[in-house]
Amino acid sequence: MTQTSRPLPATTRVGPVTLLARDLPRLSDFYAGLLGLTPLEQTAEAVTLGAHGMPLLRLVAASALPAPAGTRPGLYHTAFLLPTRADLGRWLAHAAGLGLRLGTGDHLVSEAIYLNDPEGNGIEVYRDRPRDEWTWENGQVRMDTLPVDVQSVLAAAEGTPFEGAPAGTRVGHVHLKVGNAAEAARFYGDALGLDVVSHFPGAAFLSWGGYHHHLGLNEWHSRGQGKPAAPAAGLEGIEFTAPDLAPLRSHLAARGLHVQDSGDTLSFEDPWGNRVTVRAARA
Repeated sequence: MTQTSRPLPATTRVGPVTLLARDLPRLSDFYAGLLGLTPLEQTAEAVTLGAHGMPLLRLVAASALPAPAGTRPGLYHTAFLLPTRADLGRWLAHAAGLGLRLGTGDHLVSEAIYLNDPEGNGIEVYRDRPRDEWTWENGQVRMDTLPVDVQSVLAAAEGTPFEGAPAGTRVGHVHLKVGNAAEAARFYGDALGLDVVSHFPGAAFLSWGGYHHHLGLNEWHSRGQGKPAAPAAGLEGIEFTAPDLAPLRSHLAARGLHVQDSGDTLSFEDPWGNRVTVRAARA
């Protein structure tokens, strides 16, 4: 696929993730306390949380739904990107003070901290290394999972406390569980023009514009699963934003996907029932 024929430009970004919450007040308070997010819109049935006016997470009340099974396709994690290593250090000290169980991963292109929310939805909080420190070979970016030098990350904060999500905080990528990672990579590459930039056994990582990944796909817990037959709490949908939907609209129409078109959004499901929405970016 040539750059000129791509349905979405390199500037496409990840938008907010929507979760169906069994206990909306508890989950909203958790994310507000963990990440320093603030309510941008709030009703008895839904809360949109964000930072500095940018929506990052939507929570929708779904108290009647069961918890999702671990093998169910859906969300692996939402990855919140902080602007600097110092920001990550400040946040890490804050999270450690909350007594949460944390994991780490140095992915060469980034340093990441992992945890789950109270309803089992995965969370990653990370910072990117500068792009000139990433290693590319034959269109693939080198990634790994090594231990993070936690003391060095904490030291980068220079003792400054965490005072809420800093300006520039955003959802850097989303990682989904699917029934077949290779098939999912082909689906998303064809539907959205994403490039496969890295892969591991049972997983693929895709992006626009040479990022290390905007979308992760794995079958580690959900191999062989299809679209769930009944609803459950957890992921309701993911979102991307782009300046112009016209090329994507034509592109998707030619592929015969069932697309819901509201004018400023295009929405469809992948083969595992994960809902994807592409929204026209606000001017």
